[in-house]
Amino acid sequence: MSRRVVVTGMGAITPIGNDVDSFWKGLKEKKVGIGPITYFDTADYKVKLAAEVKDFDPKAFMDPKAARRMELFSQYGVAAAAQALKDGDLQMEKEDPYRVGVAVGSGIGSMQAFEREHKKLLEKGPSRTNPLLVPLMISNMAAGNIGIQFGLKGKNINVVTACATGTNSIGEAFRAIQYGEADVMVAGGTEASICPIGVAGFTALTALSTSEDPLHASRPFDEDRDGFVMGEGAGVILLEELEHARARGAKIYAELAGYGASCDAYHITSPAEDGSGAAMAMTAAIRDAGLTPEAIDYVNAHGTSTHHNDLFETKAIKLALGDHAYKVKISSTKSMIGHLLGAAGGVEAIACVKTIQEGFVHATAGLEHEGEGCDLDYTKGEGVPMDVTCAISNSLGFGGHNASLLFKKYVG
Repeated sequence: MSRRVVVTGMGAITPIGNDVDSFWKGLKEKKVGIGPITYFDTADYKVKLAAEVKDFDPKAFMDPKAARRMELFSQYGVAAAAQALKDGDLQMEKEDPYRVGVAVGSGIGSMQAFEREHKKLLEKGPSRTNPLLVPLMISNMAAGNIGIQFGLKGKNINVVTACATGTNSIGEAFRAIQYGEADVMVAGGTEASICPIGVAGFTALTALSTSEDPLHASRPFDEDRDGFVMGEGAGVILLEELEHARARGAKIYAELAGYGASCDAYHITSPAEDGSGAAMAMTAAIRDAGLTPEAIDYVNAHGTSTHHNDLFETKAIKLALGDHAYKVKISSTKSMIGHLLGAAGGVEAIACVKTIQEGFVHATAGLEHEGEGCDLDYTKGEGVPMDVTCAISNSLGFGGHNASLLFKKYVG
């Protein structure tokens, strides 16, 4: 018999706010965190915009010496984890540390470390390479650093499934608790890859928007969408076995009731054109929760603002939900914070939990005229106050990785 799993804490570092409250307030107000790239000179780049994190101070969350031994993606991950643990009031001195684990993924790790040290290698030779290059850059170091910082000695994993990373990480943490491998898991995703090689690579792939208007660059499901806007940040939630949470008097935000994952087995960058793979992930999450499609009130779409994703995800939602697809509210958080890649699923899971908790579906900013084939309710215009009992969060990654989480209102 699998165990019930609930959300008892949350933490976020995003382009529209460096904590959950400011992030959620920004979503409700349609605050767009996109602007000109400031991290490097974009004079020779077709892409000029990104969704950068603003005013982030790692010293607010960790020891300065520890921060210096972390790249930005690890700092974001540790900061979001610190918030989630504090929010959940998890007191580690009262816990068995081997029953508290971490599943925080990063899709890329540190491209910046690669860039910096490769330049040094070419200019000054191999002997000048930073001895910490490898432990700074590898993508598992966010999870590793979270374990080290907070004394979490349980299962510690880093799922890497491109843009599905955060969602798969939360899903695998969910399974670990369900089947007794852990009582508590710190779960989510983190990413910081707004750098020359990152932007150049996605630009060469023609995946990024070349718009120079921050309010119309990320416009999921719009007829004029022309690519995603790269974002950065971290989203981490505290997952806990229900009886463990009750025993310590934890506040419970929502229940994580279902998880589904699949592979398109179709193409390295394009989703399956009929939406079947993403639909199967949603269907599996609904079945896992013991529900039917008619129970779903809201879908937080992957909604990247690329032509293929938005059209094929629309098809997927119709396949998974049938006629009910026309009755659910759908919105894309990426319309305001850009695409956080490996961190997207973590941050969007938080958006789903807040949607359920506060009874409000945020709008899809930038959406003015739905594109051909995009004929569902994407919450165009303003956000909508409404009771939301069940919400699905979708993430679809390069390589054909599909992952869906189903959150529902907690009923004791």
